[in-house]
Amino acid sequence: MTRSTPSGNAPPSRHAAVLTIDGVSKSYGTVRALDDMSFSVQPGEIFGFVGSNGAGKTTTMRIALGVLSADAGEVRIGDRPVDLDVRRTVGYMPEERGLYPKMKVGAQLAYLAQLHGLSRADADVAVQRWTERLGIDGRVGDTVDALSLGNQQRVQLAAALVHDPAVLVLDEPFSGLDPVAVDVMSDVLREKAADGVPVIFSSHQLELVERLCHRVGIIAGGRMRAIGTVDELRARGEAQLVVHAPQAPAGWASAVPGVAAAEQSGERTLLTLTPGADDQAVLAAALRTGPVHEFTLRRPSLTELFREVVTA
Repeated sequence: MTRSTPSGNAPPSRHAAVLTIDGVSKSYGTVRALDDMSFSVQPGEIFGFVGSNGAGKTTTMRIALGVLSADAGEVRIGDRPVDLDVRRTVGYMPEERGLYPKMKVGAQLAYLAQLHGLSRADADVAVQRWTERLGIDGRVGDTVDALSLGNQQRVQLAAALVHDPAVLVLDEPFSGLDPVAVDVMSDVLREKAADGVPVIFSSHQLELVERLCHRVGIIAGGRMRAIGTVDELRARGEAQLVVHAPQAPAGWASAVPGVAAAEQSGERTLLTLTPGADDQAVLAAALRTGPVHEFTLRRPSLTELFREVVTA
């Protein structure tokens, strides 16, 4: 739904806003939680924000919402810094439950929608839409504390979506969900991105991040350590070849140019290549030993890359 705003004080265009984190730093006493954090999330992009506990993910998200103030830098949605009016256009799902436990689900969602500017009638329509979409329409008359943790998580997502946000910021949205609920939430995030909404979410479930996200940022020690598409990030890792040459003698690849290391596992050999190595030369060397049943380029998974980046 489109809502009118006073002239000269309009929020960013709905579903067409870039979320920009620009040089944000934050310290707690002597602890540097964020150090010159900069990245952007484009309209229609799903951005995965990953890092170890304490890396600075939640601090970044809270600053993006205006819940915390930065020591330096700026957060913008569209071309505007985040203020109260802009914040109303954001859907936020915190890692910790941010719901009233003794309030009924339907009444709570309608109340939150109205806080974001919807009329009571529009809020009721939105509550019905999202509770049905998330499979909790049968629980609107229950209090939140009567729900399972998974259903509480669905209500929390409904609270982030009920006002038709221009930006979605989700902190560990998949935590505690069963596989069916994970699929539902994944579909919702894809749908919102297809509608032009910038979506950023943090997660420790890196297989989900790899599957869902257009780009990924890896944060460690309050700094962005790596950013790019999954393919771009995986290409940063060492190239490896899996070779199945059943007649090859032990150590057959040790003298092949471009092979930095070889690890034998039965009839298969895992070769680590130096940058710029000629894989065709490796294949020719393997064929000289006899038939080759497998010759596969292997790149590190996002999980392997994450370990490499955060321990560097």
